[in-house]
Amino acid sequence: MAQHAKVRPNELRSKSKADMLKKLEELKRELVDLRVHKANNGSAGKLSRISVVRKSIARVLTIMNEKARQNLREFYKDKKHKPLDLRPKKTRAIRRQLTKASVHATRWIL
Repeated sequence: MAQHAKVRPNELRSKSKADMLKKLEELKRELVDLRVHKANNGSAGKLSRISVVRKSIARVLTIMNEKARQNLREFYKDKKHKPLDLRPKKTRAIRRQLTKASVHATRWIL
């Protein structure tokens, strides 16, 4: 079981997807080992390491999701329609407002 330092997001952003998947597997394996150690009445130092490893796993997954969403944004940048999760959230009322072009067009109808 390797003692890893806390994972830094800036370091992860420069890594490739394969490297991040490898790091994720290492962290998950370490977490399993720590939980087994906990079940066998492990030392306090190892038990406090569980939360550090869990947060490191969350950091890796967060960076992976950020990269995936960024790639999707690049793919859909010039497309007419975007997936709902890539559109601006704003508020429901704002999303349902008429566009500036629609407002301009309806003024001439009335």
